[in-house]
Amino acid sequence: MRFLRIGPLAGLGMLLCLAACGSSPPNQYYRLMPHADPTTARQQPSLGVGPIKIPDYLRRSGIVYSGGGNQLIITELQRWAEPLDEGIKRVLAINLARLLQTDNLRLFPWQLDDMPDYTVEVVVLELDTRANQAVLVTDWVVKHAATGRSVTRDITRLQHPLPPGPIQPAELAPAYSALFYQLSEQIAAVIGAADAADTASAAALPGG
Repeated sequence: MRFLRIGPLAGLGMLLCLAACGSSPPNQYYRLMPHADPTTARQQPSLGVGPIKIPDYLRRSGIVYSGGGNQLIITELQRWAEPLDEGIKRVLAINLARLLQTDNLRLFPWQLDDMPDYTVEVVVLELDTRANQAVLVTDWVVKHAATGRSVTRDITRLQHPLPPGPIQPAELAPAYSALFYQLSEQIAAVIGAADAADTASAAALPGG
């Protein structure tokens, strides 16, 4: 019986090949980013952001987007660096604080003896892609925290263009960040108008 002899270099090559076959690409982690530039801050109005609710199918570490029809694609390697609802709350809070020039900020839940002037609650109805557009649909409400009275409630549909061609998961985090900045601008406009009206009403009172 004859045995096949393998030289040391050939053996090393086989080991390297087996090691390469057994390895997998590293995971890539993404986060949502705020867009508003820092400005000189003040203490009014005070803001409370949250709760933020997202659909159950988005509650996973992989990035989820439409594969056409009823199909969803969940990425294996491209992952969120934090729970998506927490990331949304974080960027909305930063964006709103900068747009309204206040650093008096609270994230839900907050203490009952430390209520903010205004609260922002957001339900994400859709966060997806469609025809090379990133799409965000939300049901959001701004309230006077002390009374629970609604200032404004709205369902908003926003879009942000994606580069032509097949969807690339790495493009979604910046596109979604841009969408949440657009939403922040709309919410900030509502809070700014309500705060101005409240300030004017207080000034018109006797002794105001």
